[in-house]
Amino acid sequence: MRTVLDVVGVCFLAAVLLVVAFACRRRWLSRDGGTFDCSLQLAEKDHGRGWALGLARYVGDDLQWFRVFSLAWWPKLVVNRRQLQGITTRRPVGNEPLVTYAGHVIVDAELRDRTVHFAMTEEALTGVLAWMESAPPSSQTYH
Repeated sequence: MRTVLDVVGVCFLAAVLLVVAFACRRRWLSRDGGTFDCSLQLAEKDHGRGWALGLARYVGDDLQWFRVFSLAWWPKLVVNRRQLQGITTRRPVGNEPLVTYAGHVIVDAELRDRTVHFAMTEEALTGVLAWMESAPPSSQTYH
């Protein structure tokens, strides 16, 4: 019986430490502001599949995306604002409302070499559009 309690205690302690690590990581990522909840479709699949919950932040000319349930200190995806060529939005369809944060819109970002699908709030989308347009005139490219 004592070994069972020891195992349960160790598992409980590990779970608490993991929650604390996730909270500290999120706090560290959000330390400079410019951070918002943002899901990303990691794999091109039908609507509602391949999505991962995450958060994004602005760092200079880059938009960095991090998974929520990860202990990695580096971003999973980095999009430079010079790569962005266009953005379209749509409402979630199929299973997408179930696998993204509530109230988010789907943002299809056209990059030079591919399309990336994000899910974010309307307010975050306004921030992304303002960030795109705020590049210095010498660095903007128009197509």
